[in-house]
Amino acid sequence: MGWKLVVNRGSERYFDYLVNGLLILLAVVSVFPLLYVFAVSITPYSEVLKNGGFVLIPRKVTFEAYRMLFGMETIPRAFLVTIFVTVMNTLLNLTLTVPMAFALSRKQLAGRGFFIFLIVFTMMFGGGLIPTYLVVKGTGLLNTVWAMIIPGAMSTWNVLVVKTFFEGLPEELFESGRIDGAGEFTVLLRLALPLSIPVLMTVGLFCVVGSWNTFFSAVYYITDPDLNPLQVIVRSLLMSTEQMESNVDTVLPTTTLQMASVVTASLPVIVVYPFVQKHLTKGMLIGAVKG
Repeated sequence: MGWKLVVNRGSERYFDYLVNGLLILLAVVSVFPLLYVFAVSITPYSEVLKNGGFVLIPRKVTFEAYRMLFGMETIPRAFLVTIFVTVMNTLLNLTLTVPMAFALSRKQLAGRGFFIFLIVFTMMFGGGLIPTYLVVKGTGLLNTVWAMIIPGAMSTWNVLVVKTFFEGLPEELFESGRIDGAGEFTVLLRLALPLSIPVLMTVGLFCVVGSWNTFFSAVYYITDPDLNPLQVIVRSLLMSTEQMESNVDTVLPTTTLQMASVVTASLPVIVVYPFVQKHLTKGMLIGAVKG
């Protein structure tokens, strides 16, 4: 009996070593591209060329690529556009998602199954690009910053996640509020929302990341270069620097400029994520337990 216990403990120890080794390998594979991009962005262009374009630990540090990047007129303007789209889209999405999800979570809602069917139906069937473009054009949103906000103002997936979370809250809490004379809107604001911080942070992060990476909606609906978000400008910059590299007369730090633009576009989300990771994990687990 004792021999079997020792064997089992030894097997568990080796299994833990294997799992930890795989996790370390996965962490290295995940961090390596980020480290490479950042290292190249702060390395002098001459050093990058000398090392054949591969730099992991820079011997010299320079922020010339960042100074050149933010010296462009388009980058600060694109930052402002992206920040506006991100903030407005997140606020609008939460404002529309939370009341709808709370209403659908109430089993006494008349026609609840029909409304849920209509919402889920949009996940399986979409109108397509051309009808959506015609709707955006017909509503006067074409070539305005709202064309990147209004069409994606509500996510069906977010509604279902928040609805599932609300269904997991104790109904007795809401009943006590109604007995005290609170209406449904008061119950939502004063009872449900304070308990919903994890799922709201989760849905909010989804909205922030999706809005920050706005690209296709800008390509489809925006022709004014002053309204292009950051991702479109970064792509244009990457394409233009590739053309510069084909010109033997160019002296611009094309590779470091590319990497600096990638870091600039990715850094805000990378910085924000650790602060909401705890709420994100909790919200995802709670919102997925009950269907």
